[in-house]
Amino acid sequence: MDQLSSVLLIKALDGLSARAVVTANNIANASTPGYRPMRVSFEAELSQAAAGGPAAAASVMPRIETMADRGFGTDLRLDLELATASSTAARYTALVEVLSRQLQMQSLAARGSL
Repeated sequence: MDQLSSVLLIKALDGLSARAVVTANNIANASTPGYRPMRVSFEAELSQAAAGGPAAAASVMPRIETMADRGFGTDLRLDLELATASSTAARYTALVEVLSRQLQMQSLAARGSL
């Protein structure tokens, strides 16, 4: 795996981890009066930064934003938060598996078994 791919993988894991924490917070506060849900974004910025190489990609940080109050009380939908939690967990697991396999291949190569 080249340096850019490694950085992108790690930054994606960072972003998904932040999303998991924020989503769990949203779910925990679903019945809190006046609570405004938060969102995490990083994919578009990470994609754009990839063109600038590893250093540019490494500088990307997940953006956490509080959703604007639209006057309808809470705009939090528990069903959507649960779907986000599930999707985030699946994506995180898939990326950890990619990282694990890459590390296994590097270990085999270092031992001369590949």
